[in-house]
Amino acid sequence: MIPYFSFVAWSGTGKTTYLEGLIAELKKRGARVGVVKHDAHTFQIDQEGKDSWRFAQAGADAVAVADGGKWALMDYRPAPLDTLLSRFRDVDLILVEGWHSEAEHTIALHRAGSGKGFKADIAACIAAVSDTAPDTGDVPLFPLDDPAPLAEFLLDKIGFAAPGARRAGPCRAVK
Repeated sequence: MIPYFSFVAWSGTGKTTYLEGLIAELKKRGARVGVVKHDAHTFQIDQEGKDSWRFAQAGADAVAVADGGKWALMDYRPAPLDTLLSRFRDVDLILVEGWHSEAEHTIALHRAGSGKGFKADIAACIAAVSDTAPDTGDVPLFPLDDPAPLAEFLLDKIGFAAPGARRAGPCRAVK
C-alpha cells in the first residue's frame, strides 16, 4: 500500500493552504503526490445536461470521463478511505485531508487565532503543525508558515530518495 498521511484540523485552520505548500515542497524534492479530500458537503463534478451526468441519471453506478491529459471516475456509491487509497497508482505518498474517524498516520494542525486546540489527540499523532509552540510532548512540531521541514520529515519517514534529487538534510522540527 502507498504510504499516506492524514491531516486533521478544525475548519478555518488553513489545512488546504498548508497542503498546497506541502505539495509544492514534496514536488520540488521529486516526489509524486496524491491527495484525497473529504468534503463534508455534497459536491458535484458532473454538470447537469452533460453526457456523464445523463449516464448517472440513467442509473450508472460509475462513470469515467477522459480527455488527452486527465481522467476522472465518478462512483455513485459511498466509499471508505481505504477503498479510495487503493485506487491510487504511480505516486510515492498520499496526503489525506479530513476523514477524522478513519485517520491513521495523523498530522494535527493548529492555528492560535482559531481559539481552539488540536482537533486530534496529539499523543496519537506522528507530527503536529502550529503557528505557536504548544506542548506536543514527544510528537515533533513543525511551523505552520513553512511546510519544507514537514516535507523532509515525511520523505524521511517513507525512505524516499528521488534519483538525482538533492535533499536539504535532516528535518528541522521546531519546539
